[in-house]
Amino acid sequence: MKRSVIFLTDANEAPAAEWVDALTSAGISVVSAEYCGHRDTYESTVEPQALLFEVVQEAQSDTLKSVVDWVHKEWAELPIIGCRRQVKGHASTAKGLDDASLKRLGFRAIADVPAQLPTLLRLVEDVVPTGELRPQGGLEQEIHLDNFQLPNTIRSGRLRTAISLVAALHCATDQKHAGQLALSGIVRLIRADNWSLFLTQQTSEPDGVSLELLVTQSSASTLLSPSAKGASRNLLTERAAPVTSDVARLTASRMELLVAIENRQRIVAVPLLAQERVLGVLQGSRNRRSFSDQERHLLVALATPIAAALANSVRIADAERLSMTDDLTKLNNARYLRHFLVNEIKRARRYGSNVAALFIDLDDFKQVNDLHGHLVGSHVLMEVAAAILPSVRDTDCVIRYGGDEFVVILTETGLDEALQVADRIRQKIESRPFTGGRRLKISLTSSFGVAVFPQHALSPQQLITCADRAMYEAKAAGKNCVRVTSSFEEQFGDRFRNLNMSVDFQKIPDQKLVS
Repeated sequence: MKRSVIFLTDANEAPAAEWVDALTSAGISVVSAEYCGHRDTYESTVEPQALLFEVVQEAQSDTLKSVVDWVHKEWAELPIIGCRRQVKGHASTAKGLDDASLKRLGFRAIADVPAQLPTLLRLVEDVVPTGELRPQGGLEQEIHLDNFQLPNTIRSGRLRTAISLVAALHCATDQKHAGQLALSGIVRLIRADNWSLFLTQQTSEPDGVSLELLVTQSSASTLLSPSAKGASRNLLTERAAPVTSDVARLTASRMELLVAIENRQRIVAVPLLAQERVLGVLQGSRNRRSFSDQERHLLVALATPIAAALANSVRIADAERLSMTDDLTKLNNARYLRHFLVNEIKRARRYGSNVAALFIDLDDFKQVNDLHGHLVGSHVLMEVAAAILPSVRDTDCVIRYGGDEFVVILTETGLDEALQVADRIRQKIESRPFTGGRRLKISLTSSFGVAVFPQHALSPQQLITCADRAMYEAKAAGKNCVRVTSSFEEQFGDRFRNLNMSVDFQKIPDQKLVS
């Protein structure tokens, strides 16, 4: 199915031609709509991939917030990408609101130039929403010792459990793990028939907030005890999602602990606040007695470190993602390539399939920088990335390897198919005029090296090395062509047969070759 996006602009404005051209050249159709406070101007049967909104330099945060609120009401599930309006074909040097401010308002990603859009659209498809909300009405929360003030009458056993819980939360690797650690401690501190942890989600409902279950612990599952051994016995048993109480929803909107009786159940709901966001709600329910003042005090004290663990796990995931992303093209970088290729070759060994690597080098790219400057050259690299992406599958991986070099990893792909993909990308680069962000018409060609596991290489490092060597053969053959590396045995001869240790693999007793 052809991809499409909705491009929103102010009333009586049309999307800039540069943005539309960048999307169209990447095989993405554009549906234009005006922001007029209602949806009457949008009529289409397509399933949009994302919603784009053109951000002008003088835009105010309150205006953009009203736009984001309207978008979430009309298209609740769509990610919003901000597109900075350009002046005379150049990206504005004074950006107005910075990227962090725009993301806090609800924008998933920000494009400074049109050439970044195809990669950003692919990126937002792969990122799972974290459940974090936008800032609400001046809410401020300072973290100090009073936020974690335990009840004065707490017993030593409970005190040790509470301290252990806070310490364990520092080890959370993601939101699910943080939720599991939180409930594993809560069930030992306060008895209840059910404990649940919900994350807040933006919706088209009038209050704009819904709760989505993250983890739950019911009385039917085994409660943790101090004698339990091993972390594996501390994992929660997840059952059917409990019904979200009205108290929990009200807690998320009021941002305060609430208790009530619903369906003959005593319910306590505690908001999980981190800085300016309501991340979720911790809810407990039981039949017999109400939650005491001491138990409520304990829950309020523990809510702060639990919320911090949820927020930190999101920051860690974002930091890991950014460390594997190229700042310019928004493609993955060489660090990610190693991780991706190792996993794919392990899978190929297990199932007897192939993995192909295309090493791409732009021909005489230095002339672009020398003639037009490095800013134009950087923009051209973004345009090249946008030209490569539509030629591969979503399961394939496109990497900016460095400078003007790109690597494409094709999963479950043999030599013939890899050659077809390489030539298709080569023709697309050759036939496309690159603007450099200045409406220029720059012609480029590229040289390709192709290698396939296990036909040409037996490890990730060898696969890239072989593809790189084939690319240099393409350069020597006159450029603008595709070359295939020689087979592994032809490259190493007797060393392959004798398994000399100078080769980047070794043999293990079960006769499998590993990197």
